[in-house]
Amino acid sequence: MKKRILSCLGAAVLSVSLLAGCAQDTEKKTAEPKSTPTEETEQKEPVKVTLNEVAHSIFYAPMYVAIEEGYFEEEGIDLTLVCGFGADKTMTAVISGEADIGFMGSEASIYTYAEGATDYVVNFAQLTQRAGNFLVAREEMPDFAWDDLKGHLVLGGRKGGMPEMVFEYILKENGIDPESDLEINQNIDFGSTAAAFSEGQGDFTVEFEPGATTLESEGKGYVVASLGEDSGYVPYTAFSAKQSYIDENPDVIQGFTNALQKGMDYVQSHTPEEIAAVIEPQFPETDLETITTIVTRYYDQDTWKSNLIFEESSFNLLQDILESAGELEERVPYNDLVTTEFAAVAAQ
Repeated sequence: MKKRILSCLGAAVLSVSLLAGCAQDTEKKTAEPKSTPTEETEQKEPVKVTLNEVAHSIFYAPMYVAIEEGYFEEEGIDLTLVCGFGADKTMTAVISGEADIGFMGSEASIYTYAEGATDYVVNFAQLTQRAGNFLVAREEMPDFAWDDLKGHLVLGGRKGGMPEMVFEYILKENGIDPESDLEINQNIDFGSTAAAFSEGQGDFTVEFEPGATTLESEGKGYVVASLGEDSGYVPYTAFSAKQSYIDENPDVIQGFTNALQKGMDYVQSHTPEEIAAVIEPQFPETDLETITTIVTRYYDQDTWKSNLIFEESSFNLLQDILESAGELEERVPYNDLVTTEFAAVAAQ
């Protein structure tokens, strides 16, 4: 079994994390609750929960809505948000007990399980259902087709990383051989691909936000395709905890999931402009117009689920992608690595 613990998502989302640093304590960044907690939660001492997120990104807007709108406080949770800056670090924090809950790519749980972890990490709530990266060209291509990449140089991602695996999966689904039909440069650090592209390297580049929007705003590139739309409903990021923590703290997991569902409900019922205004305090280094542009792009491609239920079909697609990339030797059981109990209750 290959020792690729937690490598897939970390490099991909590290670029996104440059948008803003994570808060060490959400009490310093969040607004006061905008609705009165229930009598039941007022009678209880808030439960301290440490959440380690893989990166701090507008891609995860519903979570920040839940923070800014005070939904965790309503559920009796005193949340501390820590940025792991990589799935490997996030998973390590969860396994070691430094963090109670992790937020990262769900492929990380597959790797740890496949390597024989006993108290393995279980996914209990899915946040994003689309990949978050985009294909950027040097000129506008309103009639772009994936065949247009043949014979060209594309700035891609690290081999074995989720963005690169999704990209190659799309190519194969469109009858394109990633090895022979085009050239993919995988030697540039993921956080530097946008800069390299703006300096003249490559004909196309695969970018997360804010890289894609930055290239467009500078007139140095144009988004011509969404990998999220063309790869299907991939469980790109999910919330997870050790099985032992879930067994010992079901009320905490339920309250946490309830708060997230309220955030999901908000983004489903509000405009990108309203969502951007709510999460703006989470990204003090980014102007509201840019936040709105990025939220709109993710909103339009149906990035966020209406509920947090991690469906088996999405889990199977994820394993298809890992197998296609040669990163998974044996499939792992959905029922071991996913529980829908808490998300189903929250959805009601």
